[in-house]
Formats: sequence, C-alpha cells, structure tokens
Amino acid sequence: MSLDRIAILSDVHGNVTALEAVLDDVASRGIRTVVNLGDTAGKGPRGSAAVDRVRDACAVNVRGNWDDFLPRTPADASEGMRWWHDELRADQLAWLQDLPLSHDLVLSGRRVRLFHASATSVHVRVHRRHTDAERDQMFAATELTGDGPAPDLVGYGDIHAVYVDERDGRTLFNVGSVGNPLDVPVPSYVVLSGVLGGSDEDPFHLDVVRVPYDVDAEVAVAHRLDMPETVPWEVELRTGVYRGDQRASSPAR
Repeated sequence: MSLDRIAILSDVHGNVTALEAVLDDVASRGIRTVVNLGDTAGKGPRGSAAVDRVRDACAVNVRGNWDDFLPRTPADASEGMRWWHDELRADQLAWLQDLPLSHDLVLSGRRVRLFHASATSVHVRVHRRHTDAERDQMFAATELTGDGPAPDLVGYGDIHAVYVDERDGRTLFNVGSVGNPLDVPVPSYVVLSGVLGGSDEDPFHLDVVRVPYDVDAEVAVAHRLDMPETVPWEVELRTGVYRGDQRASSPAR
C-alpha cells in the first residue's frame, strides 16, 4: 500500500542553512507535503529569506509566538527585536500576523491536531516534563483550536526539543526545531505516514528525523550581517544550551 507522508517542522528562526538542509532531506524521501508550525523568523539572521522559503515550500503554515509578536514590535523594543522586525518586509509581517493558529487532518483514521505551543495560546508553553492536567489541555477544544472532534494525536513546536508521549490511546509529540534545537544541536522534524482520511485499520507511522547541517556557514552569515545577540545565538547552535542558561555556566549562549 502506498502511504501518504507529511513532514512537520517548526522553529526555523531565520536559520536558512538548516532550513534548506531539512527541505532537501524531505525532498530526498519523496515527501511532497510539508507543514510548518511557526516561529519562522526572529533569533537568527535571515528571517525574511526563511519566510519566503516556507511560503513557497509548505502546504500549511501556522502562527507561532514570534510570528505573533514580531509584527507588533514597539519602537522602544530591544535592539535585537527591532533588528529582527526591520529585517522583514511589510508584506511578510502582515502574512505572519494572519496565519492560522492550528491545523487539523485525518490520517489512517486518526485525528491529528497541529499548533505551535499549546491549545490555550501561542504564548503558553508546555514543556516535555508536564503535568497530567497540562497534557489533557493539549487535547481540549479551545478558542484557538475550535470546536472540532477531539484529536487522537497532537503535535507542536515551541520548546525546541523532540519527544513522543503515548498514553491512554492518545499521542502528544513535539517536532523539535529546525533552526534552533535545544535538546541536541541537530535540526529535527517529524514524518507522519498513513492514508489521508482512511481508517484506523490502515498503517500509520510517526518518525523523528535529524538532519546535520553546516553550522559554521550560518554563524558566518550572522557575523557578516552584524546581527545583535550573535554570540549567544552561536553558542545555542553549537551546544544546544539556551542563552538564559548560558549566564549560569560558561560560555554564554
């Protein structure tokens, strides 16, 4: 049986070198449908190029927290926030702000719901180590997700760390990050395989894929463009250590 395959990625954060490596890997597997779970710009040096690329390559893009607040960056924001905002064109800022908040599909009889951070808000984070109540809320019908049937699988991004949590007949998974992974410093994405529509008797697979890329090349771009906060960004890319934790250790990230 020929299965439909969907590549799900998230959190590119202006890292075009990593994005192209992942999209090349997706294409090499013959996967034609790509879903992007948001945070395409910000933090990295080429948000504008990344936005253009996902608009072209992804069948679906949903809004992340950076996509939500970058278009509304105030004049008195930090140097970095102003830089990432100003690097985007007006049409790109408008496009990011208008992205949908969630996307539902049915694959091999399983209802799949995809969003950036949580069913509550793009600004509410659910970590890998979460409470049962937090997990239950990810499957709830909310203003963000709408009133559709309850999902069997929920996939999201935001925390930049891959995991798959299967319990009580429901699966919660995180696709990790393409451009800023903070579990191990290698970009990741998820492939769902099954029959679109279909029944629960059809095959179904969830696979995590890691794709190495040329970190040095992307770091060189950030330095060449004199991007603010390039040093902590570089440490994040090389070590997977979040910049807020770098202050408590050495080197800074």
